[in-house]
Amino acid sequence: MSSVKDEMTRIIQEQPDDSSFDEILRELALARMIDRGLKDSEVGRTISDDDMKRQMNQWRRSKTTATVRIKRILEKSR
Repeated sequence: MSSVKDEMTRIIQEQPDDSSFDEILRELALARMIDRGLKDSEVGRTISDDDMKRQMNQWRRSKTTATVRIKRILEKSR
């Protein structure tokens, strides 16, 4: 089993030589998210597609509501 440092070094080494700092950080973050997701799946910490769709719809509605409120506030301040 490789250490965290070894895994991070491997990911960094696999990046093109002209990769930016931000690109490398994104790759490291993506690897971490994938690892967490796989571990969650292994122990059954998942939700159904239907539950995820409901959550996403709620997020969209709350974002739309917040956007409408901000627009109204801005219009009043003019």
